[in-house]
Amino acid sequence: MAEPVVLIAGGGIGGLATALTLHQVGVRAVVFESVRELKPLGVGINLQPNAVRELLDMGFTAADLDAVGLPAREWALVGLNGNDVYSESRGTEAGYKWEQYAVHRGLFHMALYRRFVELAGADAVRLGSRVTGYRTNPDGTVTALVETAKGQTEETGTLLIGADGIHSAIRAQVHPDQPPIHWGGALMWRGTTRAKPIRTGSSFVGLGTHRHRMVIYPISHPDAEGYATINWIAEMTLDDMDGASRDSWFRPVEVSEFAHNFDGFRYDWLDVPALIAGADVAYENPMIDRDPVSTWVDGPVALMGDAAHAMYPTGSNGASQAIVDARVLGAMMVQHGVTPDALAAYDAALCGPISEVILRNRGAGPFGLLNLVDERCGGVFDDIDAVIPAAERAEFMAGYKAAAGFAIEKLNAAPPTIAPGARVRDTAPA
Repeated sequence: MAEPVVLIAGGGIGGLATALTLHQVGVRAVVFESVRELKPLGVGINLQPNAVRELLDMGFTAADLDAVGLPAREWALVGLNGNDVYSESRGTEAGYKWEQYAVHRGLFHMALYRRFVELAGADAVRLGSRVTGYRTNPDGTVTALVETAKGQTEETGTLLIGADGIHSAIRAQVHPDQPPIHWGGALMWRGTTRAKPIRTGSSFVGLGTHRHRMVIYPISHPDAEGYATINWIAEMTLDDMDGASRDSWFRPVEVSEFAHNFDGFRYDWLDVPALIAGADVAYENPMIDRDPVSTWVDGPVALMGDAAHAMYPTGSNGASQAIVDARVLGAMMVQHGVTPDALAAYDAALCGPISEVILRNRGAGPFGLLNLVDERCGGVFDDIDAVIPAAERAEFMAGYKAAAGFAIEKLNAAPPTIAPGARVRDTAPA
């Protein structure tokens, strides 16, 4: 039998997490990435405890994660007049066995890339190579159609993993009749500013209403002067959507184009206009996702990450879920070999439950508490318990954590997704 090889379309967080997982369990992987040079692009993302657990099991250390971000200590929602709606500890301070990390997406991405190249060699990542489609073969293998600067080429492997994002060419072939990208009318402006952290010093804060809000959290440890890189997201839902969908991503913008929408967000503990004005970079992008699909698999081909389940970032779990996808894929290959049966088992485990998370996030995810506040008092209150009782707030959050896979009791009690030392048996097609 020939050595099994898994082709991975896309060298983002999900694709590289899959490549690292497969290397760990003894499967050769080759990553095809469309850009010719990887750079540390993007701003902040969160890695939930379920994802941090997987990264540590992949061989990353706390020091590795501290080099690209820091542990989150608090998650808080704040009403329009600056009063707390809900707050809770996060990570080990909340009783998890693992931290939650807020990281710079680009630095984290590059850490994954460097680790895989160190382990598998530079030839294992083919930059400037975009997978445009695939062909299944009579012998059970799959051939990826690859576009490079030199023209079209083909690569044949045992399996193909589509980790090529929300605009996935692999998904378009698996589901040729899928609806267009879904945009619900919300625009986000993202940026980073060097400033002093608020509250605990490592707090994730959602502020405002469900239609007009800010998200603020640090993504670096403070320097000697107490300043850190503060990630912020300014968001508004538009009433006039011009009858058109939006699918652009990270358009650089001047702060002056949108900052005036947040002039009223000034409190004795936070000055949002000053935070935005101090930005060293700002981007605009629509809040978009894709409708859930019935399956992520077509024989020897599987989708993962945003290609499978692009979701609104309201739950801060898009990247985390991509990492979990990678680990479940690896676990199923340990159990079933490098076969379509492994992909079918992965699909059965995740497609249905994560489709529900897509819809929960479309309904504001954990930020749905701000919807309730807005409905009941317009976002302005003195005593939150008189608006939403503490038990109702706790129940709401517990439901989201359970759906997203990081309910504390269940996660803490769960065995490793991939047992230490587990390896995949040779099951390549003849």
